[in-house]
Amino acid sequence: MKKIKEKHIDAFLHNLREEERSEATVGKYLRDVRRFREYIGQKSIDKGTVLSYKEYLCQKYAISSANSMLSSLNSFFSFLGWHELRVRCVKVQRQLFIGSERELTRAEYKRLLDKARGRKDPRLYLLIQTICSSGIRVSELRYITVEALKTEKAEISCKGKLRCVFLTTELCKMLLKYAETQKIKSGPVFISKNGIPLDRSNIWCEMKRLGKEAGVDGRKVFPHNLRHLFARTYYTVEKDIVRLADILGHSSINTTRIYTTESGEIHRRQLGRLGLVEEL
Repeated sequence: MKKIKEKHIDAFLHNLREEERSEATVGKYLRDVRRFREYIGQKSIDKGTVLSYKEYLCQKYAISSANSMLSSLNSFFSFLGWHELRVRCVKVQRQLFIGSERELTRAEYKRLLDKARGRKDPRLYLLIQTICSSGIRVSELRYITVEALKTEKAEISCKGKLRCVFLTTELCKMLLKYAETQKIKSGPVFISKNGIPLDRSNIWCEMKRLGKEAGVDGRKVFPHNLRHLFARTYYTVEKDIVRLADILGHSSINTTRIYTTESGEIHRRQLGRLGLVEEL
């Protein structure tokens, strides 16, 4: 019988940082482990306890969220050598289509830009375009520097990997002009009034407000959905999933496939264009 002690969590934290995991990932792992410890209280842990927790998660959260929490917990158990406590994630059939209520369309993207331009918010206006035209993660915005704009490419280090992201000439010109007006001579372009790179949560909140003003469903308006729009648009034009995986920084093409998933409505229109149904 085993118990989770604070020293176990501290050691796990140290190990995650040694592995150079992002702060967002580290924070998530720790939240998931602490959530489990809160669930069990002072009780000892055995496989039955973990299986009960798995059932609890599946009842309370979406399966994808439950699996994500279980994955964090399995990593924690593996680190401690408690392999017998690991549990299997719930199997989910790969979704071929995403619901239209979650897919940000190009028309909605343009509405967001029009609203940001109309309310004279150049920082948010350019930030949205930067993510959507390059496919970078919101956490990678700090690599969009004055120096990178001058070479029209950004060297991005993420999850122990280094990749080069090319930026369009038009975008670089706009961002350099913006940097000049803001008296930003070097370093990151998207910064707060205090001169530090914008925080993910602040960007998320700003986009939610913008989406509400633009009349775009709030479920569609968040930074990572811009990355998805980039991926779908790139794949529609180029049909090169291998190159797209490189651009997005994915180790597995299976991950990239998720980003290129379109709504069932688009698939339905494609079937209609086949012309294989005739009226009586």
